[in-house]
Amino acid sequence: MAIQGLHHNAYRCRDSEQTRQFYEGFLGLPLAGALEIRETKSGRKTDTLHTFYRMGNGSFLAFFEAPDMPFEFKPQHDYDLHIALEVDRATLEAMFAKGHAAGIETRGVSDHGFIDSIYFRDPNGYVIELTCKREGHDAAMDPARNGARDKLDRWTAARARAT
Repeated sequence: MAIQGLHHNAYRCRDSEQTRQFYEGFLGLPLAGALEIRETKSGRKTDTLHTFYRMGNGSFLAFFEAPDMPFEFKPQHDYDLHIALEVDRATLEAMFAKGHAAGIETRGVSDHGFIDSIYFRDPNGYVIELTCKREGHDAAMDPARNGARDKLDRWTAARARAT
């Protein structure tokens, strides 16, 4: 496969410093880079800051603060958008306690069978999931064993019949 992995996912943010306080200060992801964008590739003048936070595997979460561009910030439902980050069991438990102690909206621990998860809401309204693999994770995510394609095909067929 030509795709090597995720370099970064990018999201809008309201305030770069508040975002830094959450991602670097609370989650512990170091601010690794910042780009000041004054003009887009299409020639439009802008005043945008693009920041990058490094994760343990070398990939990044990135944010754009673009005050000159309208964007509706609203609390996201887990099904609409959430960012899931992998941690070990000790970190999951420590971050659960840290979230409560900091007064940050903290939910969980949710048992998904193959992972356990906790959830926070960042200053932009995004749901941040910290997840820890459980025993049997790799087997549960093996399409040769879990029937993922059959489940998708049944779902697609049922949706087609319903319309």
